[in-house]
Amino acid sequence: MAVTKDISSTDTHTSAVNAPRVLIAAGGTGGHVYPGIAIADAVKELHPDADLLFAGSRDRMEWQSVPKAGYDIKSIWISGFHRRLTPQNLLFPAKLATSLLQSYSILKKFRPDVVLCCGGFASGPIGWVAAKMGIPLILQEQNSYPGVTNKLLAKHADVIFTAFEDAAGHLPAEKVVLTGNPIRSAFDQTDRKEAFSHFGLNELHPVLLVLGGSGGAKSINDAVERHLHQLHNEFGLQVIWQCGQKYFGDLQARIDVKNLENLRLLEFIDNMPAAYEAADLVLSRAGALSCSELMLTGTPSILVPSPNVAGDHQTKNAASMVDSQAAVLLKDAEVKEQLANVVDSLIFDKEQLQKMSSAARSLARPHAAMNIAKEIEKRSRKKA
Repeated sequence: MAVTKDISSTDTHTSAVNAPRVLIAAGGTGGHVYPGIAIADAVKELHPDADLLFAGSRDRMEWQSVPKAGYDIKSIWISGFHRRLTPQNLLFPAKLATSLLQSYSILKKFRPDVVLCCGGFASGPIGWVAAKMGIPLILQEQNSYPGVTNKLLAKHADVIFTAFEDAAGHLPAEKVVLTGNPIRSAFDQTDRKEAFSHFGLNELHPVLLVLGGSGGAKSINDAVERHLHQLHNEFGLQVIWQCGQKYFGDLQARIDVKNLENLRLLEFIDNMPAAYEAADLVLSRAGALSCSELMLTGTPSILVPSPNVAGDHQTKNAASMVDSQAAVLLKDAEVKEQLANVVDSLIFDKEQLQKMSSAARSLARPHAAMNIAKEIEKRSRKKA
């Protein structure tokens, strides 16, 4: 296995240096966008007068999430390339050419000291043009198996920050630094009473939090719908269920929400720190960001890795948590049949939940965002 450097410093002292100008490209899903926002927050903590700009796509979640976090964003007209022949693929050459021109224009006007790419469609053209312009390029890879964009950009990068050791085997090892995934500081600042109040729940009854990633997950939604009566009525659980925008309308039409007083069926959860704080147990996909959030918050979990991802990386993401007994692995093909039994075996066992919580916290890397921000500062200083 490739050897990587491991950063775990907590020192936040900053020497006098001109505030950095940083362009962050991240898009598509929360797994790419939220680490970028966490790093931006850390840069601002080091340098309140730092100049930060994001690049992303207008039709993806970053267009709402980034401004909501307080940062400006510029648009890149780019999307993924489908492996099968689709009408969208016919537009791809035009989109790519346009996105390269847009990237050059953004970089020329903003004049960043450093470009940070966190994956997603917008990272490709921004990162490639930045490298050609001689601007220091930093990558942040969330998963154990790197995404296509970061693999393509890796040869141009000055440094690549990873969250899992396995990622180093797919990237230039001499550039890789293991930091963990950046998580926003709000996850450490949530009050339990406020969390229950936010969702209108009772602190005296167990809470199951259901997550399928920012877009939802059909197999998890199908399983929860099938077992909902048992979970809610027989077990007496309170259920916070983020089902995803794609599935919300149909589920709302089929489920009698008014007669399930302890169910909170939601398209998307804006206040994730409150959701984790309220939860006794989480049922979740094993996306890199979800795993990192579970570690940081010390939340016991049942992980259902998606079978539809490159390199089966969600199973690899979950491995350290399962091996450390911080989580239980439930295969996607089994979740519809076994969900209620697995939840029942865990959520009422307070001793087991406490052991899982302690194990999760032991795996956390809470200073990832700050450590990456410090490296951005160093690169900015060199550029200056």
